[in-house]
Amino acid sequence: MQLGVLGRLPLAVARAVLAALRGRLGAVCWSLSPLSLPLSLPLPLPGWRRVSALSPAAPAGPRREREREWDDAPPTPTSVNYHFTRQCNYKCGFCFHTAKTSFVLPLEEAKRGLAMLKEAGMEKINFSGGEPFLQDRGEFVGKLVQFCKQELKLPSVSIVSNGSLIRERWFKKYGEYLDILAISCDSFDENVNVLIGRGQGKKNHVENLHKLRQWCREYGVAFKINSVINRFNVEEDMNEQIKALNPVRWKVFQCLLIEGENTGEDALREAEKFVISDEDFEQFLDRHKDVSCLVPESNQKMRDSYLILDEYMRFLNCRNGRKEPSKSILDVGVEAAIKFSGFDEKMFLNRGGKYVWSKADMKLDW
Repeated sequence: MQLGVLGRLPLAVARAVLAALRGRLGAVCWSLSPLSLPLSLPLPLPGWRRVSALSPAAPAGPRREREREWDDAPPTPTSVNYHFTRQCNYKCGFCFHTAKTSFVLPLEEAKRGLAMLKEAGMEKINFSGGEPFLQDRGEFVGKLVQFCKQELKLPSVSIVSNGSLIRERWFKKYGEYLDILAISCDSFDENVNVLIGRGQGKKNHVENLHKLRQWCREYGVAFKINSVINRFNVEEDMNEQIKALNPVRWKVFQCLLIEGENTGEDALREAEKFVISDEDFEQFLDRHKDVSCLVPESNQKMRDSYLILDEYMRFLNCRNGRKEPSKSILDVGVEAAIKFSGFDEKMFLNRGGKYVWSKADMKLDW
């Protein structure tokens, strides 16, 4: 359709057409906007993103004001991390989302909030904790996973877990609805895991990791590994083990301090002894540069590039080095709450936050 035809269409239809074209033709529409004669449309329309700025000599006026308002528009919650519980059966010394409450929303309220997020533009939901499989022996998170995939039809549904409470029966019941299972593993030396706080008595964290890898293969779930690099594992060489497990992604985080969580007077953890320098982190990354699935995240990349929703469905703003909650989306809506999230959308994209995250689009050898 030629853009000139829009001038002969009813206003509502013209808006719909422009919205449909917003992604690819954004730059064209900005350059042609003076030619859109009788429409007088209030550009930019919702969802449009300006590609080129006005020249310094451009006169101020209503158009400049509209652009300023657009720049201040709240971010889209494309990818959300919902920490629906703070309770955990592990005691990792560097944990930055600790068991400060035991609150968990009723299932139907959690579903209501997730539906609101989908309406606001969410494409990916990641369930985390705490340990998400603690609540109702995994049934709570299983029902949320099924709801998000089956009813909300989200492109990607994932879970981050320590893996210690996952049973094969859960995969049989809910595996088809889960795109990605990320298991936290910080070391392939069980003694180091105990030092970190991942010890579970006679249970072996590394052996369990391999069992979960096999179940993911059998039940068609993409397998991912998360590792927090800290003082106790920074010298470790994990090349052989990671390549053998062959995850779709190996997310490598630099140990991060968050006031009130793992550092400070009101914190439940004292993570200072786990902290490593930027140079130490870079050396670890260099040692593993040949691992193709490696996705590194330094403190700088982590701090503001995640949309974190807590157990009350409040966005957590980490810009000041601690987690400052917004009001709950259940009370004020997504758009009002997300304005206080501190989310850096550019950093989210720069760190590779958006990737092939639906298992239907992954070329995997199950």
